[in-house]
Amino acid sequence: MNYNYQRFLFNAKIGIEAISNNKFRAILTSLGIIFGVAAVIAMLAIGAGAEREILEQIKQVGVNNIIIKPRLENAESQGEVAKNSSIGKKEQKKFSPGLTLSDAENIANTIAEVGYFSPEIEMETMFLRDGLTFNGKIIGVNNSYFEVAGVSIQEGKYFTGSQLENSEPVCIIGRNVKAKLFAQTNPIGQTIKCGPNWLTVIGVLEGREVSESSVKKLSIRNLNTEIYTPVKTFLLRYKNRATLTARDIRNAAQSQEQGDQGAVKANYHQLDRLVINIKDSKFIDPATALIEKILKRRHNEVDDYEIVVPELLLKQEQRTKRLFNIVLAVIASISLLVGGIGIMNIMLASVLERIKEIGLRLSLGARKKDVVMQFMSEAVAISFSGGIIGILLGVGISYFIEQFADIQTIISPVSVFLSFIVSISVGLIFGIFPAKRASEQNPIESLRHE
Repeated sequence: MNYNYQRFLFNAKIGIEAISNNKFRAILTSLGIIFGVAAVIAMLAIGAGAEREILEQIKQVGVNNIIIKPRLENAESQGEVAKNSSIGKKEQKKFSPGLTLSDAENIANTIAEVGYFSPEIEMETMFLRDGLTFNGKIIGVNNSYFEVAGVSIQEGKYFTGSQLENSEPVCIIGRNVKAKLFAQTNPIGQTIKCGPNWLTVIGVLEGREVSESSVKKLSIRNLNTEIYTPVKTFLLRYKNRATLTARDIRNAAQSQEQGDQGAVKANYHQLDRLVINIKDSKFIDPATALIEKILKRRHNEVDDYEIVVPELLLKQEQRTKRLFNIVLAVIASISLLVGGIGIMNIMLASVLERIKEIGLRLSLGARKKDVVMQFMSEAVAISFSGGIIGILLGVGISYFIEQFADIQTIISPVSVFLSFIVSISVGLIFGIFPAKRASEQNPIESLRHE
């Protein structure tokens, strides 16, 4: 056993010496392996990062949710209706009450699979306390909103049933609001002037980092900078767009007289967003269809709302990114294949260059196994060094992508180990044929070779 081990070390040493005598050629040979391994690591890092990003997005929008958003009509479309009606008979514009709190309650009472609903109304305003001001949004919600957003109370408590039903002037604040207005004091029980009303703080939300891209793409909120009050408190003490005032009627009449083409119609929707949670994901599709029918009936066939299913959008995005990762994997595999072919090519050329050396070794008593081991050692050494450099390059590329391309990457030990094993395997597979061909040389003909 010890004798065979010594022969192996001796043959490996000869192979490595041959590489050291042709360093530049060895570097060129290993380039395919280097870029292939780097591509595999970068591809797996991007794929893992995309997977985590999608899971985080699913947590942020909530699981099994259906989002209903109001849609405002444009005066241009109204002008087209009037133009068409002047040719034939006059069309009567249908009335819609808009997206309201009663819509949410009707959906929850009609569909048994609804877990809960979360209405949202928002308004830009200024927050004031002890001379300190802070611009932000006040949002009218119920306690289900915090479950949808996947955030919990860090200090204080949620809204009580009495506060929600009786429109009490209370609020829950975000982390940044606390840092700016209550830096030196406990905010629980203190009051903040939010627009025209004073609200008592009953809770502080835990902090959560939200990227700008997630805010825009998924229509989620930056919880750190906002103040939340019961939805009925908002409707009573701030603004209820479902209630017409004399001013609203005058403004509508004036706008109709002026005939402002292209102007956006005034927002008559009571809610700015409504989230419906479905208990089981298998009921999302039928529940969406049923919600569409309910809203059509309640809105008098007026298409002034939009239904979005975030889970379906994210699953589609996940399938797209998975396809993209497969394409990257194929490209990386081609790079490794090209690298392996390069190793085989150089090794075959090396066999032709060293026929006399091979013949001399065989004539002096070396076995065919020794020659195979020598050339296999060269191939493995090239792929081994290429694999090490490729790993370093792949880690560097992943870091560069994350820093400068704003794409999350995750490098796992499994991906590094897998790419390294693949690089060694490429050296073994593509080194077998040249090594076997070298061992089958006739010693006498090899010594005569010029």
